[in-house]
Amino acid sequence: MTETPSAHNTNASGQTVEPLAPSGVASLMRRFRLIRSSRMPWIAGGTLVVLVFCAVFADVITPWDPTALNLGKALKPPIWQDGSVAGHLLGTDNLGRDILSRIIEGARVTVEVGIYAIILSGGLGAMMGMISAYLGGVVDAVIMRLVDIQMSIPPLALAMVLAAVLSGGMTTVIIVIVLSYWTWYARIVRGEVLSLRERDFVKLARVAGCSTPVILWRHILPNVLNTLLVLASLQLGSVIIFEATLSFLGLGVQSPEMSWGLMLNDARPYMARAWWTITLPGIAIMIVCLAANVFGDWMRDTLDPKRRQL
Repeated sequence: MTETPSAHNTNASGQTVEPLAPSGVASLMRRFRLIRSSRMPWIAGGTLVVLVFCAVFADVITPWDPTALNLGKALKPPIWQDGSVAGHLLGTDNLGRDILSRIIEGARVTVEVGIYAIILSGGLGAMMGMISAYLGGVVDAVIMRLVDIQMSIPPLALAMVLAAVLSGGMTTVIIVIVLSYWTWYARIVRGEVLSLRERDFVKLARVAGCSTPVILWRHILPNVLNTLLVLASLQLGSVIIFEATLSFLGLGVQSPEMSWGLMLNDARPYMARAWWTITLPGIAIMIVCLAANVFGDWMRDTLDPKRRQL
C-alpha cells in the first residue's frame, strides 16, 4: 500500500478523509508511465543497452576468439594506423589477441558485477535500513553502529583481505562491493522510513493487526522504491570503476577471465609504444560510466517529485 500525494477528500459529514493508497502494482505502473512520458537521455540509455547486448551475445558478436594467442600479430595498431592487420579493427595486444573482441567479452564481467552488486547491496541496505528505522531502540543502535564500522574500513583494504582469503575472482569483487555499498542504502532508507512510520497508513496497518514483515514489505517498501532505483542508477558508474580498479590491482577478476581493468593491467608495460592497448579499454570504461551517470541523473530528476516541480 503506497501513500499518494493527492489532496484529501471529504465525506458526507464534511470530515477530511485520507485517500487509500494504491496497490503495489498500480504504484509500479504509475512509475513506468512517468518514466515513459519523461525525456529520456537516449544516447546514455542506448549506450547501456549496447553494453547489455554485448554482454549477453558476446560469444556470437566477437570477431575473434578473445583468448586466442598469435604472437605474429602482437602489438598491431588499429585499422586507421599504419602497420595494422586486416580484420583487427582496434588492433592487438602483446600476445596478439584482438582488442575489440576482448572489450566485448569484458562487457560481460562489467554487467554481471554491476547487476549482482547493485541488487545485493541495495537489497541488504534497504532491509537493514527499514528494520533499523521501524523497530528503533536497541536494534537501530546496533545496526547504525555496524554501518559506522563498515564505513570506516577502506574498500581497498577490505579487498586485499578478502583476496588473500578467497584468492580473488568475480566472487571477491561482488562481496567487496556489497560490503562497501550497502551502508549507503541503509542510511538513506533509514532516514525515509523514520518519517514513513509515523504516517497514518502505517498506523492503520498496525491497528489492523498487520505483522512487522507485512508492514515493511507491503506498506513501506513501495514508498522507498523510488529512492532505491535512483541510488542504484547513480551508483552503477561507481561500481564499474571500482570493479575495474580491483582487477587492475590484481585483487579482482583473474586470467583467463576477461575484464577491462585486467586489460589495463596487462597493457601497462606496453603503454609507451602501443597506446591503443591501454587507451581503448580506458575509453570503454569512461563511456559506460558517463552513460550510467547521465542515466542516473535522469532517473533522479524523473522520480523525485521535488525536482519535477523545478
